[in-house]
Amino acid sequence: MLNMRSTDDRSTKARIRDAAIDVVAEAGPSALTARSVATRAGVSAGSVIHHYGSMEELRDVCDTHIVGEVRRLKTEAMAQGAQVDPIAALRDASDGPPLMAYLARTMVDGTPRVTALVREMVDDAVVYMKAGAASGLLNELDDPEGCAAVLTIWSLGALVLHDHVKALLDVDLLSPSLQADPTYIRRYMAPAFELLSGGMVTDEAAAGITAAIAATQTTTTEDS
Repeated sequence: MLNMRSTDDRSTKARIRDAAIDVVAEAGPSALTARSVATRAGVSAGSVIHHYGSMEELRDVCDTHIVGEVRRLKTEAMAQGAQVDPIAALRDASDGPPLMAYLARTMVDGTPRVTALVREMVDDAVVYMKAGAASGLLNELDDPEGCAAVLTIWSLGALVLHDHVKALLDVDLLSPSLQADPTYIRRYMAPAFELLSGGMVTDEAAAGITAAIAATQTTTTEDS
């Protein structure tokens, strides 16, 4: 995929949006001002307001763009089925906006905006996880909605705790060159894939745990 940021054919409005995303990714939502965005975009502060009306509107557009990019990348990967190339997908992600840094900075902003953003990401995850099952990449899940919520929370939680990820695994999840870092693949992706594919629990233990969970659900149904 061509990196649109490496070309000069973006509209002024798109350049302002991309500049705002960069500001949030680097310094957090509190740094998002008309002046900071204007300086990075090479426009006047008045131009920022002219194109977006307010900083709140600009932030909404940034959130929508980031979620859309996550949706696009996940959907494209799921459509490849069992032949998916995760390394190519990482390279594709590196050509776009700083998704992980933006989300990491945004998640600590405890506002209704973030609640809505997370909900949208979970809803999207349900859709592309079902698509992955249809394409042969993922197994069918008994509770796709619950699994989507848990996986999204795990992923976003790792971003919020990125300093600890760096300390424990020597992986900087917010690095602009993360996707090209072999340490990321070896120290983060490989263990994550092991957990999600083979898993830690033996078949015998899994059967017992599954039965115990099913029993609690039966009890809850009877009590109601």
